[in-house]
Amino acid sequence: MPARDVKIAFPGVRRSAVPPYAAGVPNDVFGEYDQGVFFDEIFDADGTVRPHYQDVVGRLRTLSSDELARRERLRDDAFRAAGITFTVYGDADGTERTFPMDLVPRVIPGDEWRQIESGLVQRVTALNRFLEDLYEGERAAIHDGIVPPWLVMTSEGFRREAMGVRVPHGAHCLIAGIDLVRDDQGAYRVLEDNLRNPSGISYVLENRAAMTRVLPHIFGSLPVRPVDHYGMSLLASLRHVAPPGAGSNPTVAVLTPGVFNSAYFEHAFLARQMGVELVEGRDLVVEDHVVFMRTTRGLQRVDVIYRRIDDPFIDPVVFRRDSMIGVAGLVAAANAGNVTIANAIGNGVADDKAVYAFVPDLIQYYLGEEAILPNCTTYLLWDADQRKAVLDRLDQLVVKPVAESGGYGMCIGPSATDEELAAVAERIEADPRNYIAQEVVQLSRHPTLVDDHCEGRHVDLRPFVLCGEKVEVIPGGLTRVALRKGSLVVNSSQGGGSKDTWVLDDEDAKDDEVTT
Repeated sequence: MPARDVKIAFPGVRRSAVPPYAAGVPNDVFGEYDQGVFFDEIFDADGTVRPHYQDVVGRLRTLSSDELARRERLRDDAFRAAGITFTVYGDADGTERTFPMDLVPRVIPGDEWRQIESGLVQRVTALNRFLEDLYEGERAAIHDGIVPPWLVMTSEGFRREAMGVRVPHGAHCLIAGIDLVRDDQGAYRVLEDNLRNPSGISYVLENRAAMTRVLPHIFGSLPVRPVDHYGMSLLASLRHVAPPGAGSNPTVAVLTPGVFNSAYFEHAFLARQMGVELVEGRDLVVEDHVVFMRTTRGLQRVDVIYRRIDDPFIDPVVFRRDSMIGVAGLVAAANAGNVTIANAIGNGVADDKAVYAFVPDLIQYYLGEEAILPNCTTYLLWDADQRKAVLDRLDQLVVKPVAESGGYGMCIGPSATDEELAAVAERIEADPRNYIAQEVVQLSRHPTLVDDHCEGRHVDLRPFVLCGEKVEVIPGGLTRVALRKGSLVVNSSQGGGSKDTWVLDDEDAKDDEVTT
């Protein structure tokens, strides 16, 4: 382990053997940093650099503003060349933009990550139990009063068409993205669950590749756990849930809506990472309840489909008849046990933001455990007493529609106008089932490069969880950054950016694993 008693010029900062200010470096990117009243990821309340950030801070301070700008240009050139983009719908500046990545990485020590990892495995395991119970089992959680039956049946994500459709190993949610935040005390909380088509893993991998090229001397100074195995882990998980008749080498394909989808880059990226075909609905055909893809050598059977198409569009025979991007007969093929759709149809019921409030109870019900990662304080507006209390404090709370994602439809009370609050109150009164309210979480902040210096920006974290032969949490995840000063909205679709997330290898943990 690096020595921790060598001082550098920043007051209170200790570091390992990193050179002091390079000769001629005119600025300190952290010199005027104001951490404010928020929990800061890098600095303690007294301005001391947290131990796991000492190398990063020390090495960044040796770079001049010109050198940092040059490395930012290298990053942008690499992203443009790779086509790493994201669509912001309704953006007047254009349809597609390069995905912004800040060069100051987020670092998570090994002991902190172990708690996150345990909490994520626990949560996703319980959610899969709930989905299996709901669609394949006896609906025990509903019958025993853990979740109100009417709440489940009225969820926009509930699909009667998925009732009785068997999913191998009960892995209804094969790929999960769980959004975490840190409150003003530094405690991790679950903000929401993404169990349908969680996006962002491609940026995790590309951010890492960029950091190793653009700032190799910083990345190489720490024992960072790798993430580049994700493609092979995803492929193994998808093959694990193949139908029993698929044999030892099942065929996997990624189903995309097409090039105009906001996350098309990720769809193509993941297909390349796994070495499988990227297909659109028109490339697939169902015959006798078996799915085939058209190839230059004729029809080839497909056993597992990693779909990036939402439920209503996936099969025009069962759902929206006007869908031009789905596959006619796909649901019947899944019901016949001839193809596995990942993630399974109907997962949206479990990431409904009203059902979210009951997840700690589901963890206790299915696993007999207290939730390791707590929820944020949430109010259910279909309850008359809670609704009245929320309407009285609307300017102090965050209101969210239960079925939206990407930050759409959200109202942050403290920053809303009187007109916006009045409109939200009217919508709540008209349809209380469709909204929840939460206490404002003062998201932690992380130093972020703004021109030639660092400013605090709010961040969250989306780790990705795979449920194959075992439940695997990819080390780190996507740290999203609210790039606008003071903003709490980190979503990529709302103009947020990202950081590379480094989970440090924990030697003690490795020793424990060997011992056990």
